[in-house]
Amino acid sequence: MRIARTIAELNAALDLLGAVRLVPTMGALHAGHLALLAAARADGGPTAASIFVNPLQFGPAEDFSAYPRDEAGDLQKLEAGGCDLVWLPDPATMYPPDAVTTITVAGPATGWEGELRPGHFAGVATVVAKLFGQVRPRAAYFGEKDWQQVQVVTRMVTDLRLPVEIVPVPTVREPDGLALSSRNRFLLPEEREVAPALHRALRTAATTVEAGGTIEDALAVGRNVLRRAGLIPDYFAYVDATSLAPLTAKRSPARLLAAVKLGAIRLLDNVAVAP
Repeated sequence: MRIARTIAELNAALDLLGAVRLVPTMGALHAGHLALLAAARADGGPTAASIFVNPLQFGPAEDFSAYPRDEAGDLQKLEAGGCDLVWLPDPATMYPPDAVTTITVAGPATGWEGELRPGHFAGVATVVAKLFGQVRPRAAYFGEKDWQQVQVVTRMVTDLRLPVEIVPVPTVREPDGLALSSRNRFLLPEEREVAPALHRALRTAATTVEAGGTIEDALAVGRNVLRRAGLIPDYFAYVDATSLAPLTAKRSPARLLAAVKLGAIRLLDNVAVAP
């Protein structure tokens, strides 16, 4: 496995490997990230992963310094997973002092996380665009757990006609349904016990719709599951799967999105709704 920390080292590695399949990450890797790598490897050709904790996507009330970091552990996992190249840029490489350009996003970036975390998706789009320019991947792999992020990146690539395929990869879950996330390590034991209620609420709402119930009834049933578990929703919504516009009538493809507070932690999840 090659490790690049400078643009010169990255270019030298890419000259040897050719066009790669990229898994962008912020580190603190878990089985969900390794599923992205496995999907990239399954598509054939060399694979690359990036590790960069992006300060631009953290809001004023979010603690950038508290984000978990484990470079040695991450590199060990990537090597065991068969990754060919790891790109480890430093902040000065990603954001030179004289840089003046960022990406502005709208459309699927405007609601939900975009509303609650102003500037977040501009930060995501900017760092992803930089990574695509640096690594020049054939394809890039993103987890469906962050469904809104997938739609924002996909729309950016479409609008800017970037020569990279965005490949969504299904969410990896614990046996009890909890979506894998770097945030899960911060859950207290008693919080971890109730956290799966988020996925249970989404599945209950999806089943209600799929069985012929109204959207209003489905959302009410799902929110009731959250309330009984003590989870405080920031939002729980039935949306168009691509635009993320809220829907009041059944449409396909559709998605149920949710974000909840559990103690000091915010958890995000989503599920598809069958037509």
